[in-house]
Amino acid sequence: MATPVQHDSAVAPTHQAAYEPVVDEQPEGRSKRPIIFIILALVLLAGAYFGWQRYQFGQTHEETDDAQVEGDVYPILPRVSGPVLEVKVEDNQPVKKGDVLVTVDPADQQQRVNAAEAALAAAQANVVAARAAVGTASANVSSAQTAIGVSDATRSRLEKDLKRSQFLRKEDIIPQSEYDAVQANLKSTSAQRATAQQQVRVAQQQVAAAQQQVKVAEAMVKQRQADLDNAKLQLSYTTITAPGNGIVSKKNVQPGQVVGPNQQLMGIVASGNTWVIANFKETQLENMKVGQPVEVEVDAYPNEEFQGHIESLSAATGARFALLPPDNASGNFVKVTQRVPVKIVLDKVDPEHPLRAGMSVTATVKTK
Repeated sequence: MATPVQHDSAVAPTHQAAYEPVVDEQPEGRSKRPIIFIILALVLLAGAYFGWQRYQFGQTHEETDDAQVEGDVYPILPRVSGPVLEVKVEDNQPVKKGDVLVTVDPADQQQRVNAAEAALAAAQANVVAARAAVGTASANVSSAQTAIGVSDATRSRLEKDLKRSQFLRKEDIIPQSEYDAVQANLKSTSAQRATAQQQVRVAQQQVAAAQQQVKVAEAMVKQRQADLDNAKLQLSYTTITAPGNGIVSKKNVQPGQVVGPNQQLMGIVASGNTWVIANFKETQLENMKVGQPVEVEVDAYPNEEFQGHIESLSAATGARFALLPPDNASGNFVKVTQRVPVKIVLDKVDPEHPLRAGMSVTATVKTK
């Protein structure tokens, strides 16, 4: 009988110990519920607060990620054709305005310069010859005028001789033959004067013609000088220089390559002048004006913010400048919200975070 009694007394505590944890867990579960509700309430309040802040932000700001950095890109194009002698730059090399980039063989252009110089010298010689012809024609005019003066003097003398001969012939002092000789000499002198007058007119015409030849020769000199200047200009084009400060990009020219006019050899991206073009929806432009502040976030520098302002708004949407602009008057019409390019200029340049053309950015404009 002792054994069963002992067995019952041992079993009873075991069952009691098994029920004790169950009794202790129930209050603990009920005590955690208010904490969960408090956390949920805090989360909802925080969400509501940040949502309200975002709503207020959206009422006074306009944002777009359809934006990128733009910059001046100078295309390097030769103006003359010929083989390339030397390429003095490499990709991504900084250059300054006036630095020599490419040298084209100047032999052909130098030959044209030499020919133009020879033509100019010939034209200048023609001017000298034409001026000499003017001097000769002027001398002929003077000679003919002198002959007229001699003829007038001889005629005056012969007229006096004729009067004396008439008196002497009436008195039968001189023979008829001598009288006739004086008359003949007077007629000859009159004819010589008429001839000299004709020579004067011819010489004057020759002077006018020679003067015209001088003008033609001088005009030819100007033409040859222009040809020489153009040849020298073409010769200068064989040395291609940088049009501005920047960085060489996309170089596709090598020594020995034969290039032609307007063939792009490389590009130079201006390093000191960048801006942002943000394409805002037309529904975002209602309160947007020139001069409004802008915050710019560049994808390349996620921890940096750049400050700028709106410099200008495009007068047309981007679709107007497309290769094939949409024509809503033909076919079925589907309304699509258009975007308008807005130019944003940064207030200051950050040398430690340079902006490169083509970088993606997010622009936020404070409209109110």
